[in-house]
Amino acid sequence: MGVISIQNKGNGNYYIGCLCVIPEYQSKGIGTQAFKHIQSVYSDWRKITLITPADKEENIKFYTQKCGFSVASKSMDGNIEVINFHIER
Repeated sequence: MGVISIQNKGNGNYYIGCLCVIPEYQSKGIGTQAFKHIQSVYSDWRKITLITPADKEENIKFYTQKCGFSVASKSMDGNIEVINFHIER
């Protein structure tokens, strides 16, 4: 159905490298459940970050509205504008 990868950066900081759900399974709460699962498995988390292309409006909406991330900054990755997200507690 999908995949999620996370990197432990130390001191309660984690980076989500990938959170993908196969299109036919999207909009069923699977991605949100995967993110909540990561938060419970890595219960020591203090900050979680991720990056997504700025033109991926569905991703931006998912991370901000469904998962509670905030936009930290925008930057260029080569010739692609990306948005840096974070969530802290």
